[in-house]
Amino acid sequence: MIYSKQIDKKYTDYINKILNDKNEKLVLLISFFYVIIKNNLNKNGDKMKEHGLTLLSEGQIWGNSSEPRLEVIRKYGIKSAITDLCVLTGSYLWKETIDEDSSLTGRTSWFWTRSDDGDNDVIAVIRRGYRSFSCRYYRHGAVRPALQSSVIFSQIFPNRVRGYNGTEEVEYGEYPQNAADSKMQNILESEYNRGVNKTGRSYTFDSVKYNDFDTGLKPVTYEEYEYQGKKYIRIKANPFCGNKFKLSNGVEYRDGDYVWVEVSPVKWLIDNKTGILISKKGLVSGIRFLDRNQKYKGDFSKTEMKEYLDRYMSKELFQTTKTKETVNEEEIINPYKLKFEQVSEEEIIKGAIESGIAVFLHGPSSEGKSARVKQIDPDCVIIYLRNATPESLNGKSVYNQTTGEMIDVKPSWLKKLEEKCEKEPDKLHIVFFDEITNALPSIQGISFNIVLDREVNGIWKLPENARIVAAGNDIEDSLAANQLAEPLFNRFAHVYIKTTLESWLKWASEKNIHPAICSYIAYKNGETLRSKYDGKKPNADPRKWEMASKMLYKTEKPEMLRALVGEEITKEFVEFCSQRMITLEDVINENYKDIDIEELNIAEKHATIMCLLQVEKDNIEKVREFVKKLGSEYVAVFDKMWTHGDENRLEIIAEQKLKKIYIRNIAEQKLKKIYIRNKYNM
Repeated sequence: MIYSKQIDKKYTDYINKILNDKNEKLVLLISFFYVIIKNNLNKNGDKMKEHGLTLLSEGQIWGNSSEPRLEVIRKYGIKSAITDLCVLTGSYLWKETIDEDSSLTGRTSWFWTRSDDGDNDVIAVIRRGYRSFSCRYYRHGAVRPALQSSVIFSQIFPNRVRGYNGTEEVEYGEYPQNAADSKMQNILESEYNRGVNKTGRSYTFDSVKYNDFDTGLKPVTYEEYEYQGKKYIRIKANPFCGNKFKLSNGVEYRDGDYVWVEVSPVKWLIDNKTGILISKKGLVSGIRFLDRNQKYKGDFSKTEMKEYLDRYMSKELFQTTKTKETVNEEEIINPYKLKFEQVSEEEIIKGAIESGIAVFLHGPSSEGKSARVKQIDPDCVIIYLRNATPESLNGKSVYNQTTGEMIDVKPSWLKKLEEKCEKEPDKLHIVFFDEITNALPSIQGISFNIVLDREVNGIWKLPENARIVAAGNDIEDSLAANQLAEPLFNRFAHVYIKTTLESWLKWASEKNIHPAICSYIAYKNGETLRSKYDGKKPNADPRKWEMASKMLYKTEKPEMLRALVGEEITKEFVEFCSQRMITLEDVINENYKDIDIEELNIAEKHATIMCLLQVEKDNIEKVREFVKKLGSEYVAVFDKMWTHGDENRLEIIAEQKLKKIYIRNIAEQKLKKIYIRNKYNM
């Protein structure tokens, strides 16, 4: 049987049959030749299997009864720094650094393991190297790959060097990691516009936003460029850390900015005992572990994360320069080198502005059109066209008594715009024509001249770094709206804005909208967020609900709302508020019985969940324990709606799950001790 250990399982029976003939020389000869043939076949046809990436397990990181902790992890520590690429692809970012490096390059994030938490989610390494869980559908965790291959290990082992705290490390493979310095950013951008050299290599990441938990992988590919002997990619920022963030080069960036990231050798920590190589840093983020509708039971091979590692990362980490044949094949599939990725309304707005194209934002009142513009340019120049006059738009002519001449005076909005553009020449500044469809045809005509010719009154040109954005209601959304003239309509890129339930609920929580209103709108799945306006009866819209919240806080009488949102919706709202539910106060004070929970129907359970969303962090543990009693399926709903992507709240939920895991581990240890004690006594 000793010889058959070298041979594939499918040949074991055949070899065992030969062994029964007691002809060991024949067996040895067959085994020897088979191993040679098999190795030669694998040498060319199975190379990628050598580069099969995985993630570390819970046992390898912390150690447990079934799996010892890796020695290299014990020496180096559990915490891992992350690359700038991690930040740009959506990684959660902590100010805490690794022990080895306290600079910006040493900043940390949480990263995935491949172990399940026993509750359908994934064990994760969080702040200070603690063990916690992460929802399988989150995207903002860092990917810190591991690699185990005896062939690769033997090849690269001689190149190892001494690392931090007695560890050994080695460079193997290349990957985009840290941003080039500010000077090189400008040089590369200039060379890019002229046509910088391409290497034929590329790297693939996920284009989906960090807070989109329901969309699968939408790959976006970035080509590799070479300049003065170094390699780079030009990547569009898709961060988790808000609109402003700083990279290791000390430069502050915004969501949607393009950043040049240098491709450099990847450093791996070596575990000599097991032959496992562990990436020293988290390399990339934005990759969902598993769909929320699938439960994770520890089968890593069936996850979206493993698919990404195998399909993209393992090939791109260890890729060689593409052959001419491969490049030509790619050019046939995508001859224009286009990026076929989904884009949001905000991205279209930014893209049009950067391209020098005027943008028109369509949508009913209170959809946040103005807010979107102010988010791009907080100090934009706003012109309310509904109340505009020809003089306020075009300026006026004034008689000069001294010279006896007529003098043309610029309109105030143009003076303000010119001052801003002159003061900040490297920045794009927006002039915002609001309520353009509510303006008189004569005013629209003046606006057309400004949009078409970028000229005011046929005299003054708009500054080069000025951009035009307009907004208005369509006729079906407002009785006061006028049809936009076709020549004017055709001069704009058109974006249609609509507030989603999730975005409104997040906004409502920030604005302290009455909890009963938030609960009702969430319960109705956003259907009552807006109702049709007929010019005769009150209708609902986001702005009206804000007014309704103020009235409800002041009067505490739901019937008062019919003056704002109409009788039909008010009737539904009153019925919702009258439903049997267990209130937040009842849960905090434990003023309920198990029979009260059992008697709730599905609608009443949902109403209860919505009511509990107003809980503050001090009572979140008690509330989540209560929600579990309603049914495990309600916990995920509650967690998603309560966090709304808020960093602090996400961290609180993570700590709650960490506590649960800790308690479970303690319980398991106690049970083991009891078992051993009883066994010994017997």
